[in-house]
Amino acid sequence: MTSADLVLPPTDHQTPTAALLPAPDAQPLDAALADMTVLLEQHGYVIALYPASLPVAHERRLYTVRSVLESDRIAFLRLDLPPLGVAVLVRQLRQLSICDFSAGVVASAARLLSHYIYAGAVLNSVTKLDRVPVSLKSHAKSWVPGSQFGVLANPGPQLVRIGAGQLAGPEFGTQLLVAKGQLQSDWVTSTLAPAWQVQGMQETALPADSPGWWGTARMIEFAAYLPDISVLYQLVSSVRREVCTWCGIELIGDRCGFCSAPLAPAENQPRAPGVLRQGTPMHQRP
Repeated sequence: MTSADLVLPPTDHQTPTAALLPAPDAQPLDAALADMTVLLEQHGYVIALYPASLPVAHERRLYTVRSVLESDRIAFLRLDLPPLGVAVLVRQLRQLSICDFSAGVVASAARLLSHYIYAGAVLNSVTKLDRVPVSLKSHAKSWVPGSQFGVLANPGPQLVRIGAGQLAGPEFGTQLLVAKGQLQSDWVTSTLAPAWQVQGMQETALPADSPGWWGTARMIEFAAYLPDISVLYQLVSSVRREVCTWCGIELIGDRCGFCSAPLAPAENQPRAPGVLRQGTPMHQRP
């Protein structure tokens, strides 16, 4: 991981923590190479996740390390999610890392699991929001004193003015993670959580990059996610596994998590579509 504030506390005693890959101005190249070498020796493979908003110099450092080491056992996954959504996905992959999945399956599972993360925020203004499509009407309303907006960036963009609409949420059981910025609002806890029928709610510190991502510090970020490792395991297991024809690593989905080589769509069909149901995994239903 590229930032300590994107490493959420583990959900249990088995979930491992994440190693940090600091920016070039925080760690010289020799030290970065040594750290990566140790990680490869200890674990065999390294799956590094980083947000799409990562500074270019930091991203370039990651690829420099892999290039110098000439290793095909390092995967870099660029995540186009809000900061809190990135943190949630990182923790889910940490949970899966202790299961009987290969490194290739865990890496390619990131794309699958990201579709089940509902990441958004409450904002007092959308005038500087460039991550989600905003209509001229919404821009105009953001200048009205007291206006607040509910915005969803993932899995699909949504925007409503609070008091005049509701965000469509997941149709399966989730927990809600909330990170408060400089905005006073109980909309997430009093309105959104009941409407989405979340099964639990926790608070965490706001990631440092969140105000920049959402265009304002007056915001509350949230993410609904699948917390149960058994459900995550079932979801990943329900997808047919393939072997990458380019690098030979096992994967799920339509793209290798290590070399990014694509698969033909027909080569990968899910065995069990509709793994999830509202509130309960299929294998627990009668």
